Order: sequence, then structure tokens, then C-alpha cells
Amino acid sequence: MDTNGTKDGANDATNKVVGVVDNALGEASNAVAGQVNDLSVKAQQLYADATTLVRDRTVERPLAALGVALLTGFLVGVIWSGSGGTSKRGTATRRPDRSHANSY
Repeated sequence: MDTNGTKDGANDATNKVVGVVDNALGEASNAVAGQVNDLSVKAQQLYADATTLVRDRTVERPLAALGVALLTGFLVGVIWSGSGGTSKRGTATRRPDRSHANSY
């Protein structure tokens, strides 16, 4: 039995399968990269449009823009103060219980 021929045939088949898989993955990778690039361009354009719109509205109605900024700041402050992990009120003013200190 010719083991070298069988081994070479198996290696050739393996190389062909690997080549087909590499080609398929390469094409899929290129397609995904193209879609990501398209989405990136669209996101940049959306950001530019939004900043232009905000700038124009701020120039047209400065008091309305100030009101929105104040409301946003107030809401952020309410959310910030309501999160129990960041508030340290109550721990600094609390006194230890000494009602039994002179009981001996």
C-alpha cells in the first residue's frame, strides 16, 4: 500500500478545504468591513446634521436653549442625588449610641 500517495492526497484535500474556507471568510470579512464603513459614514453625517440643527436652533431661540440646558442640568442633579451609592449624607452626622456607656 502506498502511504505516501495517500498522505499527499489527504494533504492536498486539506489544503483545498482550508483555501475555500479562507476565501469564504475573506469575502465575508470584506463585506462586513464595507458595511461598517458605510454605517460609520452615515453616523458621521447624522452627527454633523444634528450639530448644525442644534446650532441653528440655539441662534434662533437662545432663551429656549437656555431653558433646555437648565432643565437638563436639573434632571441630571436629581438623578445624581437620588443614586444611593454616591450620597454620603447621614453617615457623617450620625452619633454613636452611648446610652449604656455609664452602666457599670
